Amino acid sequence: MKKITLLAIAVVAISLASCKKERECECTSTTVAGTSSTTSTYTVKYAKISKGDAKTVCAKTTNVNTYTGGSSTTTRDCKLK
Repeated sequence: MKKITLLAIAVVAISLASCKKERECECTSTTVAGTSSTTSTYTVKYAKISKGDAKTVCAKTTNVNTYTGGSSTTTRDCKLK
C-alpha cells in the first residue's frame, strides 16, 4: 500500500512540474543611429506554454539588425523571466 501511495505522489509531482503556464519573455531593444542610442524594454506573454518551449521562442526573438542604407543598428536581447 505504501508503494502505491508513493508512486501516486511521484506521478502527481512530475505532472505538476511540467504543466503549461503563462510565461513572460523580457526583451531589451537598443537602437544606435550615429552617436545616439535608444533603449526600450518590453514583455511578451505566452499563454499555456511549457518552460522549454517558451525558452526556445524567446531565444528566437534575440537578434541584431543592421541597415545598409544608413548607420543604424538595432540589437534585441530577450530572456525568459
